[in-house]
Amino acid sequence: MKKHHVKNERIKRRYFDYLKEAKRMDVSSVDLVAASIAGFEQWSNYRDFASFHIEQAKGFKAYLAKQRNAKTGAPLSKATIHSRLMAMKAFTFWLAGQPGYKSRISYADADYFNPSANDSRIATARRDKKVPTVEQVRYVISRMPDGSDIEKRDRAIIAFTLLTGARDNAAASFKLKHVDLAEGKVFQDAREVRTKGRKTFTTFFFPVGEGVEAILAEWIDHLKSRLLFGPDDPLFPATKVALTNAGLFGPSGLSREHWKNASAIRRIFKTAFEAAGLPYANPHSLRDTLALLGEQRCCTPEQFKAWSQNLGHEQVLTTFTSYGTVATNRQADIIAALRQPDEQTGISPDAVAAITAILDRERKKA
Repeated sequence: MKKHHVKNERIKRRYFDYLKEAKRMDVSSVDLVAASIAGFEQWSNYRDFASFHIEQAKGFKAYLAKQRNAKTGAPLSKATIHSRLMAMKAFTFWLAGQPGYKSRISYADADYFNPSANDSRIATARRDKKVPTVEQVRYVISRMPDGSDIEKRDRAIIAFTLLTGARDNAAASFKLKHVDLAEGKVFQDAREVRTKGRKTFTTFFFPVGEGVEAILAEWIDHLKSRLLFGPDDPLFPATKVALTNAGLFGPSGLSREHWKNASAIRRIFKTAFEAAGLPYANPHSLRDTLALLGEQRCCTPEQFKAWSQNLGHEQVLTTFTSYGTVATNRQADIIAALRQPDEQTGISPDAVAAITAILDRERKKA
């Protein structure tokens, strides 16, 4: 049984290089595209891409609709099918302009990978997210032990994420020198920190409580005074693994190395929330928590713009549309309150007009 096509491998290598170098896609995103194309190749029994016909696109759509998740046994979600089809559409469109393929594939052929309009709406619909409140996160932090170095680090990670909204992969790569406690800020330097899109920006601590800041300050003091860490050492060092008394490998304190990825941080969050008796909230969900807090606390366009920049967003619209969705129950409370004729919103008509103008400009840029 065929498992690859030599000619296909060569053109795929060129396409992946195009995505990384020309389209500036992250390696992890390119890997997802590669997996989608590999799925199509397997379904087509590794036929030469140059022999593509629109009937193959139709057949692949029908094939995906019948597939099931390997782990759960449930049918593939509309979102999963949509992403795979969009990856194949983009690849086919690119192929139509390549030597050896453009005489056989037209740009319009790529459109046959489009799912139905209804399926697209289902796949891209926004749904309520499970977002923890600031009070819930603070409760989780308060329940975390802090006896050992590892426990102190774990508690400080969640406190730091709530204070800064930093993404987990960035948090895993911060150095001590990037945090300025006196100024209450962290410098997300893309030369050394794994920020999204390798953007460099400064985040000032969000107003989530002095107690949360104190936990981070205590942790940094512990690193410097007790563990003798320097400016270039990791803010959250990886766990040192060594042989235990039982003759097995296990945790034995902290190393002076950074984590290679964010998987350990996600495990820390999962353990902490479960121990506190709350549903698991991943590190990224705290960015939603902070976005919702900003919607409640900010009263002027300038304030919300600063809040948005603090999250690393270049456009306010990103904060509103990607993170600031009002939960359904909160939506009901707001609409009910607005039914009261004497209810005061606390925001002047001028402020509302200014916010509307900003959003209009942002939409035009998008």
